[in-house]
Amino acid sequence: MAWMVAMNDKVTWLGHEFSVHPHGDSWLSVAGLYIFAAKNLAGQWLPLHIGHAASLAERIPTHERWQEAVRLGATHVHARVVAQKAKRDSLEDQLILAYQPGLNVQGK
Repeated sequence: MAWMVAMNDKVTWLGHEFSVHPHGDSWLSVAGLYIFAAKNLAGQWLPLHIGHAASLAERIPTHERWQEAVRLGATHVHARVVAQKAKRDSLEDQLILAYQPGLNVQGK
């Protein structure tokens, strides 16, 4: 089962388009959602951790779960700009509920 649809440097999770970035990319100081992702043996992206931040530039480079995600195979971060906090909260909850990533421990 494919977890998402790939479109070159874009991916779609639950119908929402995310851009694909190496972790070390320069991040803009914008609010958004992010997914630490790894590819499975079939070449499909799998979410390992899903989160949101008021500033991707402040959150992603020093995220405390990144090294755990790398140990599980993470190579990229999928990001989507979402300015409104209520929309970020809602979409994060939907994504976590749908994909149950192993590094999201809240609610388990």
